[in-house]
Amino acid sequence: MNVSDAIRLKRAIRKFQDKALPDEVVHAILNAGRRSQSSKNEQGWQFIAIRDKSILKALSECGQWAGHLAGAALGVAILTPDPTVKFQIMFDAGQAAAFMQLAAWELGVGSVPASIYEAERAREILKFPSEWHLRIALSFGYPADEEKLSAAPKKGGRRSLEEIVHWEHW
Repeated sequence: MNVSDAIRLKRAIRKFQDKALPDEVVHAILNAGRRSQSSKNEQGWQFIAIRDKSILKALSECGQWAGHLAGAALGVAILTPDPTVKFQIMFDAGQAAAFMQLAAWELGVGSVPASIYEAERAREILKFPSEWHLRIALSFGYPADEEKLSAAPKKGGRRSLEEIVHWEHW
């Protein structure tokens, strides 16, 4: 699959089959995040890969819209240094998330991000050090509805280029 197709066809998948991801698929997803761009090549992130269903369930309760983590075959917590210190940190984390999700899509694996609102509860669950922060986690798994991987783009789902692009000035 080429990059343009992956961008155009990628869908948020929130319901997953109860099926494990092979190690090579998990490593390919994580490696895509590792290879993503970062400001000044700082690579200021750490990933916690989670397969344990009890941990995924507990983490799913750390955000109002994070419930899909409970059904994922793999969760990836994207840890960053304090995001209030340098604005690029969250941009870099977002790039890592996007790279992982596109790599997963190419491998037939669905994904969706979760906002983690209860950061200290997540810290207790995942036992990461105080200098690291968690705001975003990703759910990965084979889609419960496999047709979502090949569904045509939704009509009217995105604003047109003319609605969002301003040339030279506003």
